[in-house]
Amino acid sequence: MFRALRPALFCLLAALPAVALRFSGVHPSAPLAIVVFGLGVVAASFVLAWAAEAAEVDISGGLAIALLAVIAVLPEYAVDLYFAHTAGSDPAYVQYAAANMTGSNRLLLGLGWSSVVLISLYVASRRSGRTVKALVLDSGYKRELGFLGVASVVAFVIPLTGQIHLLLGIGLLAFFGYYLWRAASSDHEDEPELVGPAARIGALPKAQRRTSVVAMFVVAAAVILVSAEPFADSLVEGGRALGIDQFLLVQWLAPLASEAPEFIVALLFAWRGKGGAALGLLISAKVNQWTLLIGSLPVAYLLGGGPVALSLDGRQIEEFLLTATQTLLGIAVLLSLRFPRWAAWTLLGLFAVQFAVPGQTGRYVLSGIYLALAVVALVRNREHILPTLTSPFRRTEKPADAERADELIGV
Repeated sequence: MFRALRPALFCLLAALPAVALRFSGVHPSAPLAIVVFGLGVVAASFVLAWAAEAAEVDISGGLAIALLAVIAVLPEYAVDLYFAHTAGSDPAYVQYAAANMTGSNRLLLGLGWSSVVLISLYVASRRSGRTVKALVLDSGYKRELGFLGVASVVAFVIPLTGQIHLLLGIGLLAFFGYYLWRAASSDHEDEPELVGPAARIGALPKAQRRTSVVAMFVVAAAVILVSAEPFADSLVEGGRALGIDQFLLVQWLAPLASEAPEFIVALLFAWRGKGGAALGLLISAKVNQWTLLIGSLPVAYLLGGGPVALSLDGRQIEEFLLTATQTLLGIAVLLSLRFPRWAAWTLLGLFAVQFAVPGQTGRYVLSGIYLALAVVALVRNREHILPTLTSPFRRTEKPADAERADELIGV
C-alpha cells in the first residue's frame, strides 16, 4: 500500500510548506510566496487528479462523470472564483478573474489539444512505419463537441455586451447541469484506463483503495483551498514587485499550475497510443470551462458584493474575443471528428504567436485570423454543423462504429 501511495505522499510533503506558511501568520516576499503556494497548488492538484482517476474503479457510469467533472477542475476554479469574489468589493480584481479564465481556456486548446494530437500522430507513425496525418475520434464524441459548440456560440455574448451577466451565468450553469445529466444517462460500461500512480492506487484491495481515495480527496482539496487565496494574491503582488504585467502573470502562471496534472494525464494517454481518449479528456475539460467556470464567475462576483453583471474593460473584452474565436476554430476543425496534423500545428503556432504580438492590435489581428480560418473550416465541414449542434438534445444511440475509437488515418 505504501508503494502505491508513495507519489501522493511525496506531493503532499511538497505542499506542506504552503500549509505551514498559511497558518504561521508570516508574510514572505511575493516572489517567494508565488513559489511556495504555487507548489502547494500543483502538488495537491496531482493528488486530486490521481484520486479522481482511481475513484473510477468504484464509482460507476454517470455518477463518476458527475463527481469527477467537478472535482477535476477544483484547483483552477478555486483561484478564479477567489478573484471574482474579491472583485465584488475591489473592482481592480475583475481583470484578474477574466485573465485567469481566458488564459486557462487558450492554454487548454492552443497547447493542450495540439500537443496531444501531434504526440498521437508521432506515436502512430512510429508504430505503423508510415506517415499518419490525422487523429479520428469515435462518433460518441460528437455530443461532447456539440455541448462545447453551443456553449461557445453563447459565450460570444460576453465580448459583444462587454459583461458577464448573472442571467447568462445561471443559463450556463443550467446547461452544465444538463450536460452532466446527459452524460449520466449514457452507457459507460468500459473498464477505466488508468496510468501511473492512479493505476497502482486503483489496483489496491477494495477497503484500502476506497480509504486512500477518500483521504486523498479530502487532504488535497483542503490544501488547494488553503493555498488558492495567498497564491492568487502573491501573483498580483509579485507582478508589481518584479515589474511584470500582473494581468499576464495571472493569465498564464496560475492556469499552468492548476492544469498541469490534467495535461500530463492527457499526454501520457497520447504517448501510449490512446489519442482519442486523451483528446476526449481535454474536450470535456473545455466544456467545463465554457459552462461551469464562466457561469460561476458572476455568481461569485455577486456574493462578493458586486452587482448582477460583471463588467469588462476594453482589454478583457479583447481577451474574451480572442479566446472565443480560438475555440470556434478548434470546434470547426473537429466537426468531422477528424483532427489533421496541419490544424494541430496551426493552433500551436497561433498560440505561440500571441506572445510575440501583444497589445490591442495584435489581439484583434489574431482574432481575425482565428475567425477567418474557422469560417473556412466551417464551410468545409458544413454538413456536420447542424448534426453536431443538435447532438446534445437528441436521444443517445449506441454508435455502430465503436471500434473506430482512437483510429488514426494516414493521408
